[in-house]
Amino acid sequence: MDEKKDVQLKSSSKAENILSQINSNTKLGDLRKIAKDIKKDHELAMELWSTEEFLPRLLAILIMDKKLLSQDVLNKLDQDMQNHSFDERNYLMDWLMANQLAKDKKKIALMESWQNSPSALQRRIFWYYQGRLRWTGQTPPDNTADLLSALEANIMQEEPEVQWAMNFTAGWIGVYDENNRARCIKLGEKTGLYKGERVSKGCTPNYLPEFITIEVNKRQSK
Repeated sequence: MDEKKDVQLKSSSKAENILSQINSNTKLGDLRKIAKDIKKDHELAMELWSTEEFLPRLLAILIMDKKLLSQDVLNKLDQDMQNHSFDERNYLMDWLMANQLAKDKKKIALMESWQNSPSALQRRIFWYYQGRLRWTGQTPPDNTADLLSALEANIMQEEPEVQWAMNFTAGWIGVYDENNRARCIKLGEKTGLYKGERVSKGCTPNYLPEFITIEVNKRQSK
């Protein structure tokens, strides 16, 4: 018997009904509408997660009970994500952070402990969360000096998915922290990461000297 069919046979009728609403044309907004109707249902979330499919897993994340997301459970979800493509597993982890982990103080504390995690995805989220704190323009925590030292020492040795998040954090430090702006630009010049990268119209390049200059100018012209 086909393994995916076997998974579906084991699914509850509720899960089967949800899965019947998801296809290749389903958009993220559609998933959010479905999740809004379901609200929180961790058992159903785990059934959807067990399909091993990208879109059902995105929906599963939206309806998980964050209180049940212990480090052990997150490690298992992380392990499961490794079966996806590079872009999909990064998206799943970022989606988990934005929709669950960043909304709970205990989970934020977990993310903040992941700087040296053995998992590349968890290290990515440590850095991405730090970057998001600055991206929103909020008063950042007082760890900027430590972050910059770690960036300068480690960014070139990191995995690509972590490198991107580290670069993201350096970019937003450079935009909002005038005292460290030149240091962040210098970091980009030294690493050369994303230099010459082609981006879609309206998007800001990831190369730090360009990113910081463009984003600062946007804010000064308002």
